[in-house]
Amino acid sequence: MKNEDIATILQNIADLLEIKGENYFKIRAYRMAAESIAELQEDYLNKMSQVALEELPHVGSAIAKKITEYRETGAIKYYETLKKEIPIELLQFLKIPSIGPKKIATIYEHLGITTISELQNAAEQGKLQDLEGFGKITEMNILRGIRFTQKTQGRALLVHADETAQRYVNYLASSPLIESCSIAGSLRRMKETIGDIDILITSREPATIMDYFVSYPEVNQILAKGQTKTTVLLDNHIQVDLRVVQNESMGAALQYFTGSKEHNVAIRSRALKKGYKLNEYGLYNKKNDHIITGANEEDIYRQIGLDYIPSELRENRGEIEAAENHTLPNLIQQKDIQGDLHIHSTWSDGMHTIPDIIKQVETLGYSYVGITDHSQSLRIAKGLLPRQVEQKINEIQSINTETNIQVLCGTECDILKDGTLDYPDHILELFDYVIIGIHMGFSMNKEDATNRILKAMEHPSVTLLAHPTCRMIGHREPLPLDMTALFQKAVDTNTALEINSFPDRLDLTDYHVKQAKEYGVRFFIDTDAHAPHHLHYIKYGIATARRGWLEKKDVINTSTPKKLERYLSS
Repeated sequence: MKNEDIATILQNIADLLEIKGENYFKIRAYRMAAESIAELQEDYLNKMSQVALEELPHVGSAIAKKITEYRETGAIKYYETLKKEIPIELLQFLKIPSIGPKKIATIYEHLGITTISELQNAAEQGKLQDLEGFGKITEMNILRGIRFTQKTQGRALLVHADETAQRYVNYLASSPLIESCSIAGSLRRMKETIGDIDILITSREPATIMDYFVSYPEVNQILAKGQTKTTVLLDNHIQVDLRVVQNESMGAALQYFTGSKEHNVAIRSRALKKGYKLNEYGLYNKKNDHIITGANEEDIYRQIGLDYIPSELRENRGEIEAAENHTLPNLIQQKDIQGDLHIHSTWSDGMHTIPDIIKQVETLGYSYVGITDHSQSLRIAKGLLPRQVEQKINEIQSINTETNIQVLCGTECDILKDGTLDYPDHILELFDYVIIGIHMGFSMNKEDATNRILKAMEHPSVTLLAHPTCRMIGHREPLPLDMTALFQKAVDTNTALEINSFPDRLDLTDYHVKQAKEYGVRFFIDTDAHAPHHLHYIKYGIATARRGWLEKKDVINTSTPKKLERYLSS
């Protein structure tokens, strides 16, 4: 029994209950239990007694009994009964923007639709608009959402691909027959979604290694198997390609298979102009085909007159010119981060207390941490009422007398539909800093959405803007914002823009980060963590920042506590 299997079942139960219209708190109990189990070490549940299961955070006796039942029988009767009431196929509809649980229930009840193709046909034929609570605009938005989902289908979030690849590489590294092993492709460039995973190795016994490669426990299907290349499909539906290359070609192969295609075309064209020929085997003299170099990437870039270009920048967006002129940015690194300024605790919808969060933060070597629970209007996320704000401040003040890490009391204050903030001024002034963001009312045109945010940024208490475009990768499209107006307002009001590291947000995007930097915008990189293990997602925000050409000086939470305090109070 794998932890991820139980976590998935509990998450599915929560989704089915939501479609069924069950009590919010019951639904949330299953979601929080799923989160807790996802945090555990692999297969830890197999060793736990019933009593130990009940003591897990957010599990309790009822859910613990279901876990034990699954461990003993391979099934959960309650889950099987739910699937008879609500077809499990309906859960795929939750991935479509503009369609929530209530609408899914209505569609199923009145039209019996259980597949996305059936839903698309019904929408194209105008069968949805007459359902209660729908209309032509809703029908149009559902069609648009289906197309959006189809566009992103077949790609894995960066976090899933990264974690999958790390497990596979660790497995491969345990073989003494492998001399070197590197991840390539879009994963090495740390793109926000990944089509497949590319791994390059060097070995003197490729045939034996290929047998070892396909014996990996997570392999579901062998798609192709050869002497130098093998492709498998894993249990989580991610495709992995393994290539065996010669030691003398490893650098050239890594450069070639890392991409991007646009970067490689430009690099090969430059090589030709310099009198060379470049391919995945090496850099050759164009006249006599003698190899110049190929064992490492640095030599290849240097030979054609370029500084080494970090993999995250290889998108042909000016990096080659910068490498030629010695003006590549000194990219930010994870070690530069001094603290996380966007974390949720049990005061709102976080899963752990502030002391629990601090324990995790201590392992990361941070100097400070900001606890930013939701504001009062967001009751679905247990947003804090004014009286609770003062109680939370008192707790943090007490904690600060007992820890070496500076704990800041912030808020993620909701931007209301008219651009005003969710707390009155006298409450906002109590916080160490104010992050603002939109969490409700996403259906806006470009002008209204932009003006809503710009007005909020003008408030004197506002320091930071969270997840500016509000996108959820594969689930919700970004707000239709005038980004240049947003960047200019950020500069004018000295408001730092967030690079939200949560894997399905990564908002701002790398493209917008690079664009905003050119305006002189400041940034903060954090996790929007709702559980301690989420704090490790910071690496994906760092990756986005690097892809956006950011340096340490561009990011406010690389500052010392004193410098940060000056910024937050300015």
